[in-house]
Amino acid sequence: MVGTALLGVTIERLAYKPLRQAPRVSAIITALGVGLFLENFTLALAPYPKHIPALLDTTTWTVGGVSFSSLQVLIILLSLGLMVLLDYIVHRTPVGMAMRAISWDKTFVPLMGVPVDRVISITFAIGAGLAGAAGVMYGLAYPIIDPYMGIMVGWKAFISAVVGGIGNIRGAMIGAFILGWVEIMVAAFFPSTYRDFVVFSLLLLLIVVRPYGILGKPRTQKV
Repeated sequence: MVGTALLGVTIERLAYKPLRQAPRVSAIITALGVGLFLENFTLALAPYPKHIPALLDTTTWTVGGVSFSSLQVLIILLSLGLMVLLDYIVHRTPVGMAMRAISWDKTFVPLMGVPVDRVISITFAIGAGLAGAAGVMYGLAYPIIDPYMGIMVGWKAFISAVVGGIGNIRGAMIGAFILGWVEIMVAAFFPSTYRDFVVFSLLLLLIVVRPYGILGKPRTQKV
């Protein structure tokens, strides 16, 4: 997590900070370019895919006909703990207040003495650190890794955020549970290849019906 946090801050300083005043499409194009660079640079370092050795001893339990492992329980508890910690940082700390203020109005917040560049770097560090934790947990659950393993995971994380409400951490968590439930139900009653089709269809339907998500609120501005 520390390594990916430092990498996130470095990328922010080199690739995003010069585009702070540029149109948003420039940041989107930069994000795609940085992602392609990281994937292909990693692929050039060594042959992939690679196998991750088991770092923990795994015990399997069966309750009521349902089998689950100690690794699955650990991943769920770690995920919940990190989510609670992130929610606390964003809603209960001065740094989190500054993050929310900048996301609301980046133009006038610097006039209040908020160090915008520092707060944005901290935001990138937190996001990249959490991505590092997610990568480790994903690698333990599915011990075959490659540089492109995060593409579909990233898309589904984005869908979860949209379903729950962009900018709402608790909404994103609810959206992730809804997404996981939908995928399991689809795989239970239909061919598993239909999962992604149903998930992306759900996203399109939600954007049409409720574009600000389940817990999101339409942003209004007084004039």
